[in-house]
Formats: sequence, C-alpha cells, structure tokens
Amino acid sequence: MSIHVPLPVPSRSHENAPPSLSDKQQTLYDSVLEHFAPVDYTLPNINQEKAALTVEEKFWLSYECLLRYLRATNWNADMAIKRLEDTLKWRREFGIYDKITPEYIEPEAKSGKEFIFGYDTHGRPAIYVSPSKLAAEESPRTTQFTVWMAERSFDLMGPGVESLALLVDYADNTKNVSFGMCHSTLDIIQTHYPERLGLALIAHLPWILNAFIALLTPFMDAHTRQKLVFNPVINGNGLFRTAADAKAWDVGYTSRVFEPDQLIQEGWSGSQRFTYSHSMYWEALVKLCEERRSRMFMVWHRMGGKVGIKEWDVKVAVRDGTHVDGDGALVENDQL
Repeated sequence: MSIHVPLPVPSRSHENAPPSLSDKQQTLYDSVLEHFAPVDYTLPNINQEKAALTVEEKFWLSYECLLRYLRATNWNADMAIKRLEDTLKWRREFGIYDKITPEYIEPEAKSGKEFIFGYDTHGRPAIYVSPSKLAAEESPRTTQFTVWMAERSFDLMGPGVESLALLVDYADNTKNVSFGMCHSTLDIIQTHYPERLGLALIAHLPWILNAFIALLTPFMDAHTRQKLVFNPVINGNGLFRTAADAKAWDVGYTSRVFEPDQLIQEGWSGSQRFTYSHSMYWEALVKLCEERRSRMFMVWHRMGGKVGIKEWDVKVAVRDGTHVDGDGALVENDQL
C-alpha cells in the first residue's frame, strides 16, 4: 500500500541533553545571552519603531541557537552577536515570519521536487530533492521554497536533534541546475543556518555534473564539504556512506545512516512505498508542522517565553506532556 503523507516525529530521543559547557564557554555564552536578553534590547541600524524583538524572534534565540553561532565563529562572542543580528535582520527581509506562508509557497511544491519524509538514525528529518523536477526557469520563489522546507524540518526535530539530512537524487536529470541558484542557496545555508545541515547524500550523480560540483565546491566552507556524501551505498539493511560501512554493518554497528523503513522506495530502495500526491501530502505536512510548532510555543511561553530557553527542554516537554516552570518545578501540560 502506498503512503502519501510525512512520517510522525520519532517518539524516542536520538541524542542526549546538551552537554555542560566549560567555564570559558559558559562565560562567552553568558555574554551573548546578556546582549539579547534585556527587555529593552533593539536591533541596531534599523527603524527603531520596529527594532524590538518579536515573540517569534525570542523563540528562535534559544540556548542551542546561541551556541550554534558561537561554535560557527570559533567561540568569538562579538562575532557571534554580529552574525546573530545579521541573521535576525535577514529573516525579516526574507519574509520568514510573514511573506513565505504555506499559501504563498505552495505553487513550488506541486511538482514534488522537494518533500520531507522519514528520519535518519540520528533522528534528523530527511528532505528529498529531485533536480529533474525543477522548472526550466527558476524564480526567487524556488529559493524561498527551499528555505521554507528547511524551516519545516526544524519544526519536526525531536529532542537533541539540531540538523537535517538532505537526499538529492539526480536520476533522470537531463538538465543543468542553475549555478546562480545553487550558489545563493549555499550562501544562505552557510551564513544564516550554521550547523543545520547534518548530512547531504547525493545519489546517481552523472559524470557530466562533476564539473558543476567542482565549480561549486570552492564556495563551500570546510564544515559543509565534510557533510557531502556522493553515491552512498544502499542495500537491504539500509543506507550507508561507503561500501566498507555497508559490508561491516551488523545490528550493533552504528555506521548505518538510514534504516529501510525510513527511506522511500523510489530512487532510494527503502521499504516505504511513498508516492508524492500533492493534495494529500501538502495539507498533512502543513498541519503536522503547525500543530507541533504551536505546542512548542505554548510550552516555551509557560517556561518564561524569553531568550535562551533550551530547545531540549521544550521538545522533551512536548513529547512527555510536561514542562519545567520558572521555579524549576515539573508541571503537567494539561492542554497538550
């Protein structure tokens, strides 16, 4: 029987709670938090009538978010603050919170060129991309759609999961992908989504596109290049980075990237007979993400609704139906 809707968020945690910071790291984190935490904080160099942080922006400025930017700047607090402020401004200009709605972006989704389905062995949501389904002429909305899909994958991340898995299938691709579009998307990912790409699996890459990849690679930072896996190995046990990993795998071995029941059958030899049916998939994805994000917002508000709250605590509370209040007490989420 075919399936036409996304899989639910895994109920078990794939990662541990955020590790403790060293004394130096804690001091640097505290300095970034203290910059954004004051109730009278305003974004610099913009109209002061709109410079105060919105509720959505405070929610975005989580404990883990601040740490992602600190790690991305090699623990330089001043640089992390600058990059965070640049991203806050970019998110407004790009339309993350208002312009890029499901209704606005839906025309880009109808072909099934990108969709979210399943989770890897680390609990990372998988975004499938089929370059062969890209339109002959890409528009700015194409890049907006890619960003929107990434944002929805964040909604579907369980406790301890902070990155996504990208699965790109070049089978049946008969046209060159726009270098400009790829470059601009890459720039957005590296600048405004540090440490959000966990893995990029590229299957059935034709030799003719090797030159295209070679042209794009110099624009990738070392951290991004390490995430690329070309032509991964897929067999009855799942998906692996290399043939050596696949050969050495057994039940106790951790090299498997995807289990078969988390992979689609078409193009990826999984056990899920997924077929993209826009009328069924789109409504289910939007509903799943909106309901989960609403629950996370509710818990976040109950935890104080401020900058620096841990994504881990919010997601565990959503999963377990509890939350820790401002006094550190465990409280039931009777409305979740």
